[in-house]
Amino acid sequence: MELRMKNLTKEFGGFTAVDHLNFTMENGVYGLLGVNGAGKTTLMKMLCTLLSPTSGEITCNGQEILGMGADYRRILGYLPQEFGFYPEFTVQDYLSYIAAIKGLRPMVAKRRVRELIEKTGLKKAAKKKMKKLSGGMKRRAGIAQAMLNNPRILVLDEPTAGLDPNERIRFRNLISELAEDRLVLLSTHIVSDVEYIANQILLMRDGRIVLAGEAQELIDSMEEGVWSLYAQKNEVSRLMKKYKVSNLKTGHDGVELRIIAGKKPAQDAVLCDANLEDVFLYYFGEKAGEENAEI
Repeated sequence: MELRMKNLTKEFGGFTAVDHLNFTMENGVYGLLGVNGAGKTTLMKMLCTLLSPTSGEITCNGQEILGMGADYRRILGYLPQEFGFYPEFTVQDYLSYIAAIKGLRPMVAKRRVRELIEKTGLKKAAKKKMKKLSGGMKRRAGIAQAMLNNPRILVLDEPTAGLDPNERIRFRNLISELAEDRLVLLSTHIVSDVEYIANQILLMRDGRIVLAGEAQELIDSMEEGVWSLYAQKNEVSRLMKKYKVSNLKTGHDGVELRIIAGKKPAQDAVLCDANLEDVFLYYFGEKAGEENAEI
């Protein structure tokens, strides 16, 4: 399976949400990281044919996806940030209804609904009405509906929003199981969700993919070091004005800071290993200054 974006552009009035993007994806898990407004959701909606490009195109195995029509939608699964449902339907009825809309044969639909209720941890909630579910449980139902047609391409927009840590682990394990023979693209603000399961991590800014690679490749791309420094509380504001601080932990006698800097920020600072959260701050964090001066 191959999805290729060629000079893909989407404009809304005078605003360019996706800007001449060129990228090719094949089977595997792709994690899309970026701040709000980077163009992630717009890109995903174009990949799911919910938006048409202003210019450029997306092809699937060489065919333009808008021209493929139902043939493309049959191999596509999509979980948007917000998905609609009938509040009076039970989880089982909701999934059966979506399966019918997707054109699954009754026997296949029954089996897939049963399997996905089990896989997504919805067994105890199968007879509950959708309106009675917690936010996390609704998200599980959304993930299940996206996978009903056993899609070759699975697009998940903020799939772990509202899930607790145990549910996020369950989700990551599920995606890892599914990824062997399909293309999975997921966007998230939770770095750990992609750090452990994504074959490729895509950093998106201002409508463009600015960097792509495995987690370690992205870490190695940083031209500044990550330093651990223990400082007195009255020193913190000065340090935060001067440097990017990816983490701080307040103790009884002071504050431990994790600082991204090109050179040693203080005499007793210790160089430490960078992680993907440091990468995110390095490429997307606000510049050090007055706006970052408060703890």
